[in-house]
Amino acid sequence: MPQAVRFDEYGGIDVLRVVDVERPVPGPGQVLVRVKATSINPGEAKIRSGALAQRWPSTFPSGEGSDLAGVVEERGEGVTSFATGDDVFGWTDNRAAHAELVLAEAAHLVRKPAGISWEAAGSLYVAGATAYAMVRAVSVGLGDTVVVSGAAGGVGTIAVQLAKNAGAAVIGLASEPHHAWLASHGVIPVTYGEGVADRIRSAAGAAVDAFLDTYGGGYVELALELGVQPERIDTIADFQAGAKYGVKTDGNAAGASAEVLSELAGLVDRGLVEIPIANVYPLDQVRDAYRELEHGHTLGKIVLRP
Repeated sequence: MPQAVRFDEYGGIDVLRVVDVERPVPGPGQVLVRVKATSINPGEAKIRSGALAQRWPSTFPSGEGSDLAGVVEERGEGVTSFATGDDVFGWTDNRAAHAELVLAEAAHLVRKPAGISWEAAGSLYVAGATAYAMVRAVSVGLGDTVVVSGAAGGVGTIAVQLAKNAGAAVIGLASEPHHAWLASHGVIPVTYGEGVADRIRSAAGAAVDAFLDTYGGGYVELALELGVQPERIDTIADFQAGAKYGVKTDGNAAGASAEVLSELAGLVDRGLVEIPIANVYPLDQVRDAYRELEHGHTLGKIVLRP
């Protein structure tokens, strides 16, 4: 029987388990994918803990995971866009991607270019679509100076590259161990913490035009302090501040489309965007993967390989 990650109650990492499940059967418009890689995300940890129970409640037993990349195993009725054996990547909205076999809507999948690793493809949906939506929301363009908080995280590493590709000067807030990676991608690294406003002003040398907040914890207020207009601030981590100050909160839902994934895949395939992989774990070590995620300070994405 295929295996999948499940949890039966809200809680810490210890509620996660890998169990045998019935083989999924694709319905009309669906594709059954044998997963080669699936990434984990901070939002999934918050859902599992119950921190987002009011916003996104779980039905138990619950699976988890959205990102997936793998090989088409079986097609449901009416699916003509893919054939058995095709390499694909995309997402499921059913919290089910952390598994060996996953059902996905055919409309949520795109073909994986041969030049993209399974790990990168399995990391693109949540982080990539979110970063794409954020950069688009604040209209990043040639000559802009853009600040990205959490610049070394899964979303941040992609956002800084998309902003650079759009012609902006990019300042990335991150811990010092990740400064070399940011600098190697043309980003001006700045350490977060006390005095960060002055360090940003010094690095910018002029006005800051836009601010992408992937972390929360007062960065919306910092952006306003730096003189950034509310319509050019986007946060995916502080919705309360978003509502209070009228800044944008475009995230994954705003970028979730096969067209966006295809565009991102093209950028990765051409070497214009890198998806840094912090670590790869087998499915049965899912607890260890989340332990690393919750420890923080990883560069890029953590991936499960069923």
